[in-house]
Amino acid sequence: MSDPGPHLRVAATAPDGIIEAIESAEHKPIMGVQWHPECMGQDGAALFEWLVSEARLYRKTQRLHDRILTLDTHCDTPMFFPQGINFATRDSRILVDLPKMTEGRLDATIMVAYIPQKMEESAYDYANSIFDKIETIVASNASHLALARTPQDLWQNKRAGRKSIMLGIENGKALEGNLQNIRHFKERGIVYITLCHNGDNDICDSAKGEQTHGGVSDFGQQVIEEMNRLGIMVDLSHAHEKSFYDALDISKTPIVCSHSSCRALCDHPRNLTDDQMRALARKGGVCQITLYPGFLVSQPSTLNSQPTEATILDAMAHLDHAISVMGIDHVGLGTDFDGDGGIPGLANASELTLFTRQLLARRYSEEDIQKSWGGNFLRVMQQASVSGGFPAGRKNKQQAI
Repeated sequence: MSDPGPHLRVAATAPDGIIEAIESAEHKPIMGVQWHPECMGQDGAALFEWLVSEARLYRKTQRLHDRILTLDTHCDTPMFFPQGINFATRDSRILVDLPKMTEGRLDATIMVAYIPQKMEESAYDYANSIFDKIETIVASNASHLALARTPQDLWQNKRAGRKSIMLGIENGKALEGNLQNIRHFKERGIVYITLCHNGDNDICDSAKGEQTHGGVSDFGQQVIEEMNRLGIMVDLSHAHEKSFYDALDISKTPIVCSHSSCRALCDHPRNLTDDQMRALARKGGVCQITLYPGFLVSQPSTLNSQPTEATILDAMAHLDHAISVMGIDHVGLGTDFDGDGGIPGLANASELTLFTRQLLARRYSEEDIQKSWGGNFLRVMQQASVSGGFPAGRKNKQQAI
């Protein structure tokens, strides 16, 4: 072979012109080397055996992804829509797009309409504009992409060879104090509402707020009850600890924390204490480990200090800790990609098979890997849906085409 193809370039040749090494022509971490184990001797055997074992693990990982369904429960990619991104192409400005999802074998992601604390425009209108844009993106890529409302939709889309997008709201300010807007967003297809963000709102106090209500407000209790009635999951990531326990008492269905980590390993108010995780598990809820570096490793307190870098091993340590506290039935992954989530080893959606490889290295069973890859979260989604018993509502653009 003299031509490695359009995506690779020759890195080394033998004196007789035979290609001995190739590398990516697209700046990807790919290298191919022609090995001659018969010439390496005993010193080189260990390296060759390691390469063979890595290739075997890669094949095992890929085959596993053929069978399981992988769901990332929180990404903020819609924040980049105003920059004119093309979700169907590889775009260096975003961490989640269709090519990266395909490379990382990510079947589905929950895209949220993130509502900042201070907005000049209507938060309700802004959330709707985000969902309009997502529907347009899906309709434009209908052969590869589809919206989903239920776990059954996700599996159907996977079997059809399509990636799935689910919808969520991050910050209940999108409701603008109107309980009827919960029904509206349910009809648009949202699966959860993160009750607050980095500041108190009219629903509850935030982990980074001023404890305006002393937990969940009276209006917030009505919001949670209506979400239960309509089958929308209550998400407590970002909530103050008092809000967390209030909501846990109020909600008739299990609670989710779509992108949170463990305070025992990183002392940040956004993370869950062991007691919170135990309470969450007792009520059937789930904690989705996030990839935001500041929630994985403690950061220096002085302004001039360099931030501490987190890696995939730190994320796995949080997952292991959550499993040790809550059990395997109450954990998952919510990357927070494009919301400052992303670490070496899990830098964007294209690297998510490395999460699976870490689970395999820890000898988790296929059943437990599926639980960690969204199965637990989908169980709660199903429970909330059954409890709500709300009809599917109006068709979105994707369903109409």
